[in-house]
Amino acid sequence: MTSPVVTASGRTATAPTGAPGSAPRLRAPRRRHSADKPRRSVLLTLLTSLVLLYSLVPLIWLAVSATKTQEGLSRSFGLWFDRDFALWENLSRTFTYDDGVFTRWLLNTLLYVGLGAGGATFLAVLGGYALAKFDFPGRRAVFAVVIGAVAVPGTALAVPTFLMFSEMGLTNTPWAVIVPSLISPFGLYLMWVFATEAVPAELMEAARIDGAGEVRTFFQVALPLLAPGIVTVLLFSMVATWNNYFLPLVMLKDPDWYPLTLGLNSWNAQAATAGGEPVFNLVVTGSLITILPLIAAFLLLQRYWQSGLAAGSVKE
Repeated sequence: MTSPVVTASGRTATAPTGAPGSAPRLRAPRRRHSADKPRRSVLLTLLTSLVLLYSLVPLIWLAVSATKTQEGLSRSFGLWFDRDFALWENLSRTFTYDDGVFTRWLLNTLLYVGLGAGGATFLAVLGGYALAKFDFPGRRAVFAVVIGAVAVPGTALAVPTFLMFSEMGLTNTPWAVIVPSLISPFGLYLMWVFATEAVPAELMEAARIDGAGEVRTFFQVALPLLAPGIVTVLLFSMVATWNNYFLPLVMLKDPDWYPLTLGLNSWNAQAATAGGEPVFNLVVTGSLITILPLIAAFLLLQRYWQSGLAAGSVKE
């Protein structure tokens, strides 16, 4: 086979393909057609806008309503401010009303989240790593139990848990809320799946060859690689514990041990009791204060998610 070659004199000659001096064929650059440009979907944009409105409108209502007095909540439009701006007064009254019990509820919630969600995350990381990287008898049975536990709603276990804790004398104590929060089947399954791909077996073998034990391999080699999964499980556990309502309702009777969810509900129920004082403005302001730590946690920890999404995107 021959291919055209342009000589120094400008004449066109033929030369065998692959012969010395033959000109290589250059592939013509591909022209970008209008069909290759990303299309804008009007339907997808509309659906995304509806989801955005569905997410933001309650937050806007909560922020606006926190600036109103008790009377202003009923005489003004929900998504606009009242003529009396009472945000600072509401904040002050929220922390001082009923002998400052809101501060106690906030500290209780932080205690339940710190020990319950933190412990659940730690146990899920240990269990998920062990199930993903070690082979032992009964591993398949553990997998079946974990999957089955994920499918069981927490409300179905509240009454049996109450009966068990009542026999041990732990009801109406913080442990009645903390100990059940330590069990997170979904977090365990999530860490199991994540650790299977995030921690290469070759890296673990290299650490063992260098003389590292299993504990050192876990904390110095595997744990940094599991950071995106750990943050995900931590946020899921923290939100579940922070918003937990039914379990404290069953376990606790003393208002001094209430979390924020039960405490704000008791303030909200005052209006329905005989001689009770309606304090809906304090309930709204307390709800606004309640969601601020969750928003801050998501904003501060989102960079770990971004690093996790980029992991493995470049093939060496």
